[in-house]
Amino acid sequence: MDSKTVVAWEGKSWRLCVTERTLANDSKAASAYIDHPGSVVIVPWRDSKAGVQVLMLRQYRVALDDTILELPAGTRSAGEDWLVCAQRELREETGFRAERLDWLGQCWPAPGVSNEVMTVFLARDLKDDPLPQDSDEEIELVPYYFDELVAMALDGRLQDAKSVVGILRAAHFLQHAPFNG
Repeated sequence: MDSKTVVAWEGKSWRLCVTERTLANDSKAASAYIDHPGSVVIVPWRDSKAGVQVLMLRQYRVALDDTILELPAGTRSAGEDWLVCAQRELREETGFRAERLDWLGQCWPAPGVSNEVMTVFLARDLKDDPLPQDSDEEIELVPYYFDELVAMALDGRLQDAKSVVGILRAAHFLQHAPFNG
């Protein structure tokens, strides 16, 4: 199968590509996709006197024209180490760094339109260590009890896909790999 790809638009971290392919029946098909360097999703875990909490964000999303509840996340710089990216995004969006980052796997958030890979981490033993937020983000940090977030992920009240994946993978990880100190 022959194909030709053209970059139709390029932003600061991703680009829109259009690929024209010749199919087995010799017909032509054009497809557009987002070429993306990857991103991280972080589940910031915090023990409190009242129970285990996860630091969630309320953030305005232009594509939805709405403020949504989501886990901290962000785009990786080309070639950036996944752990370095996770710490940077955690510090920018929550003001904390993690002494411990557990890898919870990867997923494709929208394989029909993008080659983006999201890498999910559980962040524990949080310490104050803020970095300035990105100038185009308005973020409100909101702690939620972990059990409530699991219920919200299962019953549809939590609609952000990366957050649903992150919360459910954290629940599975913690159930099968208990804390080691």
